[in-house]
Amino acid sequence: MSLGYAEKLSYREDVGTVGMSEIFDPPDVLQQKIEELAILIQKSKHLVAFTGAGISTSCGIPDFRGPKGVWTLQRSGKGVPEASLPFHRALPSLSHMALVELERAGILKFVISQNVDSLHLRSGIPREKLAELHGNSFREICPSCGTEYLRDFEVETIGMKETSRRCADTKCGAKLKDTVLDWEDALPPKEMNSAEKHCRTADIVLCLGTSLQITPACNLPLKTIRSGGKIVIVNLQPTPKDKKASLVIHGLVDKVIAGAMHLLNLRIPPYIHIDFVQLSLSHSPKSKKTYVKWNLRIASIHGQRAPLPFLKSVEVSFPERPDLKTAFLHEQPFYLKRETLRKRPFKMLLTFNFSDGCSCLCTTIEWPINFQVTKDNLVLEKNEVLRELRDAADKESHCGQHAVLERKVNPRSEVTIYAIVTNIRRYNDPEEANGVLEITPNSNSNFMIKRCSEGVNGSQTSQKRPKWS
Repeated sequence: MSLGYAEKLSYREDVGTVGMSEIFDPPDVLQQKIEELAILIQKSKHLVAFTGAGISTSCGIPDFRGPKGVWTLQRSGKGVPEASLPFHRALPSLSHMALVELERAGILKFVISQNVDSLHLRSGIPREKLAELHGNSFREICPSCGTEYLRDFEVETIGMKETSRRCADTKCGAKLKDTVLDWEDALPPKEMNSAEKHCRTADIVLCLGTSLQITPACNLPLKTIRSGGKIVIVNLQPTPKDKKASLVIHGLVDKVIAGAMHLLNLRIPPYIHIDFVQLSLSHSPKSKKTYVKWNLRIASIHGQRAPLPFLKSVEVSFPERPDLKTAFLHEQPFYLKRETLRKRPFKMLLTFNFSDGCSCLCTTIEWPINFQVTKDNLVLEKNEVLRELRDAADKESHCGQHAVLERKVNPRSEVTIYAIVTNIRRYNDPEEANGVLEITPNSNSNFMIKRCSEGVNGSQTSQKRPKWS
């Protein structure tokens, strides 16, 4: 969650109990409870996850009421805690990715989140299976046609105000708005209705890392009880709903979920992050068309004014042309002007130096330039390209892979969009779970999960899926 948003929230007085001490179940009790949780998940027919700030603390995002939470430190006059890295580079936690695997296996039917950090969408939870009750700092919406736009940077406003961008639909063009609620804003009906529906249908609502104190969201899990379902709470602090829960686990969310996934024999998938960049080359012939002036622009797919958070600098070199000097671009927007012979093709090497928080330092893209080509269009199936990139990154265990998504060549310009793997994180190391992976089921337990085709692609489709450009 954005600390700017957290600072605004801190002005509200009625935020419930803050600064509560953390409770840790003894190891033997914790193991027993994790096994109970695994059994409940195994038997569940309609599992719903309800998540709060505690699921993202291991991602470097502070919570609110913990000993080092935003509200706790501010109440004691210590100001806002510092995040361990920029929020746009925060990676989903082990628990985020475990929920992805449970959804793919057909077990997890829906996720309800009070967070605005976009980590559920970033992890791979389908938009149609996610209700973001308080909005998303990285998501904009068109108030006219309803189209959603998921960004790779934090939107500059909160409180559902107009942003600096417009709807990309040429038939619409309305000014976009952010989706993050301010205190006086009512919860969005679409998100709330989906959340209520799934809580009524759920046989288990699994509450992860939430103090269950902010209304009206905190009352949603109770709806499963009225339908005969159960509530499970995993949190380091007591909550007002503990007495109504069938199981309360006081432990680190990642630790608990890792143990349950291990007992269920489910692999937590790696997180592989892909960023996008648009390369634009505009050119015009000089006198007698012997030479051509050209301009290179390296920009975001979200617009020329949008930032590229994953890029620190760009080196532009010309390996086959010693007469062309290498350029070093250190400030955004990345822009280069040159003049070359019109009839002489050349190769341009673009070395992208990644920002802190990426899994590798850089990658290099070779871009052939030929001003004689006046028309050439290439549009590939995006999901297939991204799947192949993720498979390659997973197999090779490093980032930097890249692929063309789209290319458009006109007489005076060329625009190419690349997808680049900038992060890969694995969660199957026992150290990730702080030893919980050592637990084993007792002799009376029989854990077996079968993957369900429903969870792979989802059984529902969303009419308004988020757009990346």
